[in-house]
Amino acid sequence: MATVGGIAGHILGSFIERIERLEEEKKALQEDISDVFKEAKMSGFDPKIMRQIIRLRKLDRNDREEQEYLLDLYARAIEGEVSASEEEAA
Repeated sequence: MATVGGIAGHILGSFIERIERLEEEKKALQEDISDVFKEAKMSGFDPKIMRQIIRLRKLDRNDREEQEYLLDLYARAIEGEVSASEEEAA
């Protein structure tokens, strides 16, 4: 076992090679996912909305409901602020 500065070179090299191989697999999977989004877009679906749905489906029900509630609350607050500004301008 060759060691340099207390580091076993073959063990470190093995880890690096595994990570590089996984990075290559990850890149291939990302390309496959991109192809599916392109196919969905050609079928008339909006990939941005699909990504949001995927992100939401990863959340548990309580977290998803909380985000939906806050999104609605913030949107209504902004709309109220815009309406108030329009009334002041008139």
